[in-house]
Amino acid sequence: MTAEQITTAALADRLREFLQAFKDREGNYRYFDRIRDMMASNAQSLVVDYIDFDSFDPELGKLLTHRPDEMLQAFNEAALSILREINSDYEQEIHDKIKVRIGNYTVQKGLRDINADLIDKLVSVSGMVVRSSEVKPLAKKVAYKCTNCNAVTESELKGLVLKKPLKCSACGEKELDMDPENSIFIDFQMVRLQELPEDLPAGQLPHYVEVTVMGDLVDQCRPGDRIMLTGIIRIEQEQLAPQVKTSLFRLRMEGNNIEYLGGRAGSKDTRTVERIAISAEDEKQILNIAAKPDAYEKLVASFAPHIYGQEVIKESILLLIVGSVTKKLEDGSTRRGDINVLLVGDPGTAKSEMLKFAAKIAPRGLYTSGRGSTAAGLTAAVIRDKSGIMMLEAGAVVLGDQGLVCIDEFDKIKPEDRSALHEVMEQQTCSVAKGGIVATLNARTSILSAANPMYGKYDPYKNITENVNLPVPLLTRFDLIFIVRDVPEKDKDNLIASHILEIHKDVEHAAKPAIDIDLFSKYLAYARNREPVLTQDAIDIIRSYYMDMRRAESEGMITVTPRQLEGLVRLATARARLLLKDRVEGEDAKRAIYLVDQMLKTAGVDVNTGKMDVGVLYGKPQSEVSKQKLFMEVFNGLAGSDNNPVEDKALVAELVKTGRFTEEEARTQINKFSREGRIYERSPGHWVKV
Repeated sequence: MTAEQITTAALADRLREFLQAFKDREGNYRYFDRIRDMMASNAQSLVVDYIDFDSFDPELGKLLTHRPDEMLQAFNEAALSILREINSDYEQEIHDKIKVRIGNYTVQKGLRDINADLIDKLVSVSGMVVRSSEVKPLAKKVAYKCTNCNAVTESELKGLVLKKPLKCSACGEKELDMDPENSIFIDFQMVRLQELPEDLPAGQLPHYVEVTVMGDLVDQCRPGDRIMLTGIIRIEQEQLAPQVKTSLFRLRMEGNNIEYLGGRAGSKDTRTVERIAISAEDEKQILNIAAKPDAYEKLVASFAPHIYGQEVIKESILLLIVGSVTKKLEDGSTRRGDINVLLVGDPGTAKSEMLKFAAKIAPRGLYTSGRGSTAAGLTAAVIRDKSGIMMLEAGAVVLGDQGLVCIDEFDKIKPEDRSALHEVMEQQTCSVAKGGIVATLNARTSILSAANPMYGKYDPYKNITENVNLPVPLLTRFDLIFIVRDVPEKDKDNLIASHILEIHKDVEHAAKPAIDIDLFSKYLAYARNREPVLTQDAIDIIRSYYMDMRRAESEGMITVTPRQLEGLVRLATARARLLLKDRVEGEDAKRAIYLVDQMLKTAGVDVNTGKMDVGVLYGKPQSEVSKQKLFMEVFNGLAGSDNNPVEDKALVAELVKTGRFTEEEARTQINKFSREGRIYERSPGHWVKV
């Protein structure tokens, strides 16, 4: 008798034999033990490893792929019959809910390979969850009670379509009321699975499939999760209008089992990020690289070797990919471990190239452009599906959870959409409140952004806040900001030209990285698992630097905030992580300070005084603050204790006398104070303090 000719009863007996008799390598009855423990763990499903089943009976393994409905039904009956003998009460309780799920299924397809040939076949696909609906009860069996004789009639259920009986089966009465007590409902949820960004062919739209999950699979995956989904391909008829059905159908999947790519969701409240499998041989090579004295230089040189120079920026991006350790405090609050970097620069300085390279080699990286991006596309949105169900849809930062999101053209995002990133960059969560769904999703992501100056090229005679169309609160959330300027220098230009032309001449050998790109990605993924601790030496160096910056109150000196202090700790920890160290040492702290100094030399110089000043990043350089202070002192001196009106000409003359203002600057300052509502014109040419 072939596998196709086996009856359902014979099939259930054969499967029962498998569940009872299968032994693992240690000699344990793997599935019998699991069924025995079902009540203790309150389980309603049993996961069967496909490789175990296929090795037990290859004929039935084939049948599972081609006739999954019949096989899974027989599997459920076989599991119930064993459970009935062990614990009949629990068998009665879960009789209509029990599900046998297939794990480790080897018939894997890409989302692009799902077509009409696979209808009613069991397949396994990997992808990223981008939407999940609210949970609703689905009727498996609906009973109707007759109002005349109380007889119960069961309705027909075809797919998701429910047909109410027209009359009572006993007396023919047409008045029937639904009877929830004798009906059976299970939890139901809709999920959308989309191709993984790294599997997407260049220039193609991502494919997706709608998935229905039921029972204990509900709420197993959230938007942003990367999963391997095993299920049966179904078809649904398209509807043009409520009563008009077409000859067009669409494919969907009925979920049978969910497995997480790189680890189970929710373990230690983190989802592992490895899409990269690291073998023992790889680990040996990784440790070998880290042990060499020039390891750090080699790693930096391997990042985007096709771009000439920019070593400081490359180093910063490497530290951002590896990140620091997220610390959870006793009071429940967390300390951000992810590093954010902003590149501001002239066109043609390879900013986008660095962003794309970073997204490519990061263990989990997404690249997006700010032009046309909305708050919903960047964070998360609540939408209404065509079936009327409210669905939560994840945006870029939620999909990039525990990874890296590169946002190009950062300054082109609309201000109202950009403000959604404030919470993501500091709290690392993304909150949504719409249509009755109030949710906070994880967005533990590093943000690497690139922005162009407001007027095309960076104006060296203006501070960064005047050069870039970005609000100050957002600028302060970046640990490092670098200005990339295109300044003609004969020797440097010659080297850049030679580098570019060499690549065009010999694509094979030019710009060859010091470390092979695949191994480089594995190295970065491996480094992310390290958790180095701060040594006293590193603490003293960072504290000393911070205190030096805070101490000086004199004009033009830098004033740093605790936010920069935390940034220094993150950078020092990331460097120790990158070198696979267990301790953050003094040299790591010094390198972090060096990177912050490099940032201050470009982005933190007050153009009015030529001195470094962190106040520039906050939109209030020290020189500006001291000028405003001086203006008010002069104004108060002329107004006297009685707050007399101050004449325009006298005020300008006094300000010019101080030597800090020209006549034009004095008039600009008067207009500025007037606009801010600090002084007003009582009569033409006469000012009074508010």
